[in-house]
Amino acid sequence: MSATSDSPVVMNPNGPSAQARVLLATCQSVVRPVLRTLPITRATIPIGAVAIDGLARLRPQPRGIDREQVTLNGFQVEILRPAGASRALRHGAVMYMHGGGFAVCGLRTHRPIAASLARRTGLPVLNVDYRQLPGRSIEQSIEDCLTTYRWLLRHGADPARIVFAGDSAGGYLTFATALRAIESGLPAPAGLVGLSPLLDLDYAAKRAHVNARRDPYIPLSALAAVVRIGAEVDGHLDPTLSPVNAALAALPPALLIAAEDEVLRYDCELMSERLTAAGVPNSVELWRGQVHAFMSIFPNLPEARAVLGRVARFVRTCTEEAQAVRTA
Repeated sequence: MSATSDSPVVMNPNGPSAQARVLLATCQSVVRPVLRTLPITRATIPIGAVAIDGLARLRPQPRGIDREQVTLNGFQVEILRPAGASRALRHGAVMYMHGGGFAVCGLRTHRPIAASLARRTGLPVLNVDYRQLPGRSIEQSIEDCLTTYRWLLRHGADPARIVFAGDSAGGYLTFATALRAIESGLPAPAGLVGLSPLLDLDYAAKRAHVNARRDPYIPLSALAAVVRIGAEVDGHLDPTLSPVNAALAALPPALLIAAEDEVLRYDCELMSERLTAAGVPNSVELWRGQVHAFMSIFPNLPEARAVLGRVARFVRTCTEEAQAVRTA
């Protein structure tokens, strides 16, 4: 993998599949008006969480997957493996942090994408049900993810065979957890995958970006509300909480994937610029005609399947290269 990033690669330049067009239209006509109208507050977050979990229960759960539940310091981790697979954690793992604005979603909503990654990589995937707003801050969510990484290492997992991945808020946790691990003296994982990742909590910085108005369903006001609840103190946002502002040179290779028109494209491109300046190998892919976190909303979309295939190849490349460096 090269030490620098080229310009973002635009995927599917001929436009979206028929299924993706339906998802795009639904987000534009239903989801966006709801998010622009209903306030996000400490009181409304639990209502939204229950509603989204209820919708997730209507979706068929993935088949051909073995699940193991682990309880860690007040939260759950679900380990998914292809049915009958015997690969132990020491052979490698993907640690997956789900999205949902640090407030909603969980094991059930993101089981399909975690299961897809388990099938495609052949590795155990740890679906982390970190604690969320409004009961916990974003900082505390990071601590839960770091606790999971420590657990993995204690149970024989080789960091050179571990990749962190996550979508949206989980993309933030992917990078924040890796940075926190390094600060704590733990080894870095072999690679990082951000799917429509939130990497800069400074919502004001995004106002001038064209996608702040063009995003199919994520209004900037929703991002601002989440940050105010979960990160600001007396109206002040500590810039060091944003992974884009951290010392990045010790991070492993990163793959960043987003929708071309989503507002968090800003975060991907900014992080890529700063990773490149720090000498960290990285690449950015922008998918035309898609919506924020499309690969986790419907992992069976043709475009989502293609993305997850690319993620699986990235996981293999990172772990093989890290192992080669370790044994050289």
